Parts: sequence; C-alpha cells; structure tokens
Amino acid sequence: MAAGEYVSVSSQADTERADLTLERLGLEADGAAEHDELAEIYARRGLDPALAKEVARQLMAHDALGAHARDELGIHENFTARPLQAAFASAASFVVGAAMPLLTAVVAPETALIPLIAGTSLAFLALLGALAAYAGGGSMMTGARRVLVWGALAMGLTAGVGMLFETPL
Repeated sequence: MAAGEYVSVSSQADTERADLTLERLGLEADGAAEHDELAEIYARRGLDPALAKEVARQLMAHDALGAHARDELGIHENFTARPLQAAFASAASFVVGAAMPLLTAVVAPETALIPLIAGTSLAFLALLGALAAYAGGGSMMTGARRVLVWGALAMGLTAGVGMLFETPL
C-alpha cells in the first residue's frame, strides 16, 4: 500500500515539476503573453480587466513563477505532492485498518472466523469512513457508505478470485 502510494504521489510530483519547468520557460520566452494570460484568469474570476492587469503585474513583479503556479496551474507550496509523507500515511493507515481484523482473528472461535473477520472488517471500514468524512467536513453517512461499499466489493472480488483458483480459506 505504501509503495503504491509513493509511486502514485511521485508521479504527481513529477508532473508538477514538469509543469513548473514549462511555465518557467514560457515566462523566459514571452513574459508579456504570460502576463496577459494571468490577467485573463483574474478577469474571469470577476476582477475588472484593468485591475486584473495590475494585479497580474504586481504579482509577477513579486514572484512570477509562484503566481502562475498558484493561479494558472493550481500548484501551491503548501499542497505540493510529498511522496514520502503519503507513503508513511498510507502505511500507518494500513496498520490501523488491519488491527481490528487481526484482533478478531486472535479472539474469534475458529468455526466463525471468516464471517466474524469479514463483519468486523466491514464495520471498522464504515466507522473509519465516517470519521474521515467528519474530519473533512462531509457527510458521515456518505463517507461510511462509500468505504463500506467499496470495501465489501474488494472483499468479494478477493474471495471470488480465491475461489476461482481454489485457494483454501
């Protein structure tokens, strides 16, 4: 999980770096066109065209690449891709998410092991989905339902593949 997250976020970081390089080259090649482009962005957001040009001029005088990165590309230094941070967060989430099924496996009777692990896993997924939605300011019910449905689908597909290849339960 963590390795996949690292690779995915590294790809995002590569894309951000490539976009910034292209923007830097555009600024070097034709700063006036880049100014007009930035002013047009501000005008589309509701500024008077004259004010939009002045805002673009002042921001570009202060930090041209930063202004274009933020307002044209949507890249902000506080929200740039951080592959290692994402990998560690994914690993920690995996450990926390695996705790309940492992604990269930330790205490559950062998005859009811599979349904109890599946049930507690789904319940824990719903709880974590609700908490994540709450933390993000969203609907806890929607978050719980989304994680529960996708978790159940993943479990079902995994069990189906296992049955297809006749792996023991």
